[in-house]
Amino acid sequence: MTPRLVQLRTPVRAGRVTLVRGPMQMAAGNHVTLACPPLGVASLAGALRAHDVPVTLVDAVGLDPFRVITRGGFLRVGIDDDAIAAAIPADTMLIGVSCMFSEEWPLVRATIEAIARRHPGVPIVLGGEHATALPEHALAACPHVAACALGEGEQTIIELAYAIAEGASLDTVPGLVIRAEGGPTRTTGRRRIADLTSIPRPAWDLVPMEAYLANGLGYGVDRGRSVPLLATRGCPYRCTFCSSPTMWTTKWSARSPDDVLDEMLDGVERYRARNFDFYDLTAVIRRDWILELCRKIVERGLRVTWQIPAGTRSEAIDHEVATWLRRAGCTNLAYAPESGSPAVLERVRKKISLDVMKRSMRDAVAAGLHVKANLIVGFPDETAAEAMQTVRFCRELARIGIDDVNVTPFCPYPGTEDFRALVAKGRIGPLDDAYFDALGCYSDLSASASWCEHMDERAIARFRWQAMAEFYGRSFVHRPRRVIDVARSVVTGRQETRLDKAVSDIVTRHPAGRRVVSAVRAVARRTRLASDISARDS
Repeated sequence: MTPRLVQLRTPVRAGRVTLVRGPMQMAAGNHVTLACPPLGVASLAGALRAHDVPVTLVDAVGLDPFRVITRGGFLRVGIDDDAIAAAIPADTMLIGVSCMFSEEWPLVRATIEAIARRHPGVPIVLGGEHATALPEHALAACPHVAACALGEGEQTIIELAYAIAEGASLDTVPGLVIRAEGGPTRTTGRRRIADLTSIPRPAWDLVPMEAYLANGLGYGVDRGRSVPLLATRGCPYRCTFCSSPTMWTTKWSARSPDDVLDEMLDGVERYRARNFDFYDLTAVIRRDWILELCRKIVERGLRVTWQIPAGTRSEAIDHEVATWLRRAGCTNLAYAPESGSPAVLERVRKKISLDVMKRSMRDAVAAGLHVKANLIVGFPDETAAEAMQTVRFCRELARIGIDDVNVTPFCPYPGTEDFRALVAKGRIGPLDDAYFDALGCYSDLSASASWCEHMDERAIARFRWQAMAEFYGRSFVHRPRRVIDVARSVVTGRQETRLDKAVSDIVTRHPAGRRVVSAVRAVARRTRLASDISARDS
């Protein structure tokens, strides 16, 4: 039976809801192209359909993931705004637009304006992490937005559809900030969904999935046809630089391992999936839960790979867990130490032990997992001496044998404690397009921004490059074959590490690069075929 999140008092026939995933923006110097299937809006679409609400999903990226337009120092990926608006059916009664990342807000705002011109009078609701963090600002900056949905949206979008069908006011729907005559008004708060197994499956059939599957586009390393999956939600920690407490609260909840496994089997059957990318913010919290999942994957004979690319905790991953992860098909794992300075970690309330994390990394490497570490430099009160501790920490990581580090500049994201503190101190000015654009520097190798008292942009950039140079330089010395392996990954398309993915994405981001790589891969295929024929004839 299809799960239901909302029980109606009386039968209601709701009109069509259209969900929009707008174009993607990334810095021109971005080292990884994260064109991923839109799990959030696909989940909303699945919830609507399970409650008999007609739904259309417009995925601007999936409709043309290789359409890249330069906008200043940024790249815009996906179909244009007029095409997005034209794809929305005329019988739509409600339009939901997603904005997960605040650096994309100027782009999403322009998309909303185009939609409003073509569909005047149809209420537009903004959702996602940006809408949750800055709802009043979004309403003020974009008059076409009728309301912002706060937090997880499956129940909210269903109740919105029913309210509009009944002619009820939006203020009857919990979990919103709505436009009102006296200014933005918050409706009754909404609790987190208690049982994640009650959430219907994402409606991947409404997404142009083949554009992602056939082109190796996804969040993790390209290991073949990849379908996103969310096994857990939330995080129990309160890092000052993270917006999770605002978006998800501090409740961590997990689906049953059987439910996760059933969804994986369904992805194999429907989409010939060979890999699953877990989008979880903090997937491994409970040791017993991850061990049960791994054991059931093995017991049921599911032969696929899966990855945890976003980052996870180290406390639950020891030799036994790492061994089971690899045995069950997990290939890539990301840790998030954030800093090599214990003083910085204490100030940002990152509740970890670097020694415990290093021990966990050694166990993961020994088990055959490909490991990446995420680090940040330029926290508001960080000193140059503390940043240098992160550089030295990268040297240790190279000796441990992990595959990748990603060193980003600190960015004060809306919804975080650091953001609120910097606003209160006057160190964040107006929330204009320049501010939102600056947030995109986290993945830009050519630029850094600074909200740090003790280091300017140049110092932060220098420490970023020094940390990565120390890590990869020592990594290549210890494992010289990595240079050959990276080159091979670009030619063959078989990626193992995030460095493989980054180099491949940079090379194939432009049409000329894609043509060269396609030609080389075609030659390689013909060479292998000729070799196979020769071996067979002999």
